[in-house]
Amino acid sequence: MELRTLRYFVAVAEDLHFGRAAARLHMSQPPLSRAIKQLEADVGAALFHRSASGVTLTPAGVVLLEQARALLDQADRARVRVAAVTGATTLTVGILGDGTDPGATRLAAAYRRQHPDIEIRVRETGLTDPTCGLRTGRVDIALTRAPFDETGLTVQELRVDPVGAVLRADDPLARRGRLELADLADRSWFQFPDGTDPVWQSYWNGGEPREGPVVRAVQECLQAVLWNGTVGMAPLGHSPPGELAVIPVMDMAPSRVVAAWNQGDANPLIQSFARTATAAYRTSCAWPRA
Repeated sequence: MELRTLRYFVAVAEDLHFGRAAARLHMSQPPLSRAIKQLEADVGAALFHRSASGVTLTPAGVVLLEQARALLDQADRARVRVAAVTGATTLTVGILGDGTDPGATRLAAAYRRQHPDIEIRVRETGLTDPTCGLRTGRVDIALTRAPFDETGLTVQELRVDPVGAVLRADDPLARRGRLELADLADRSWFQFPDGTDPVWQSYWNGGEPREGPVVRAVQECLQAVLWNGTVGMAPLGHSPPGELAVIPVMDMAPSRVVAAWNQGDANPLIQSFARTATAAYRTSCAWPRA
């Protein structure tokens, strides 16, 4: 069994869906399906029950998942130790926005436990660069939110969060249990400075051209709502000040929490960090669903 095939198996076992696993692995579904069938032939047992509604693990698949994770963790640790011997002992991580995300907290604890000799340097960024400095070489890997221009980057989804509108608590719309984008069409929305990734700007404006004050950080967004009644957007579950409320927007696409790094960067510290992040965020659900 090759490590690459085991990674394929773990992805399918975690997502219980070949299509989602293929997207996560940045490959098409047919070669992924062939690799899993070959793995089943190698081990001499079916690993998944397949049906029209999806896939589930067989008893043999449950056993292999536990062993595969252990083997992949050992392989990652070996790569990191080799990197440490050659002098690669520091990893710079860019983090966008709220550092209290339980996924990030679990990730920090897990990575510190697995790689105590690796120094993690954290660079927190504002809202004007969703890649947190990847393109300028200021960080090695970013924990951020999509969508943004992914050209030249590898992007790995960690979690999906529903989104709500941030409004003043005394706003008539704040009394509703849910909203649609059309309810906010005549409102002022916050804007990012000129030169900000247009994909990122469009997402936080609900896919439409908007007008409103320019902001650069989360606190500036909240203050724009508080002082001017500007519409902001935020993942559900954030606890804004008492003067503000977050109301679910039902037709707003969810916000994807992702890890991103430059394509072709074979730094084993990055690969290990990305795998640990996937596991940490898989077991965390930061925001209650609407």
